[in-house]
Amino acid sequence: MDAFSEPVFWKVMDKYVDEGSANVILDLAQIDFVDSSGLGALVRLAKKIQTIGGTLQIISNPRVTQTVRLVRLEQFLSLRGSLDEALSNLPGGV
Repeated sequence: MDAFSEPVFWKVMDKYVDEGSANVILDLAQIDFVDSSGLGALVRLAKKIQTIGGTLQIISNPRVTQTVRLVRLEQFLSLRGSLDEALSNLPGGV
């Protein structure tokens, strides 16, 4: 996720949230790289979802987690280790 892919990512996710998806689980487990543009898009997405009372959880991998921790956003971006972990943390549970 970088400056090249960020505009498309944001367009898709913005529309998805606008259509009523308040609780989002984003699987980034296969992502190799996140730059500042990608982090910015994730922060914008998290803030947008929070304004509608929803939650964003990100399924991560060691590389993504390391990048997010480097800028101290791991709590804000709700990193999870697996889909099961994210599902168990949904409001109301699953």
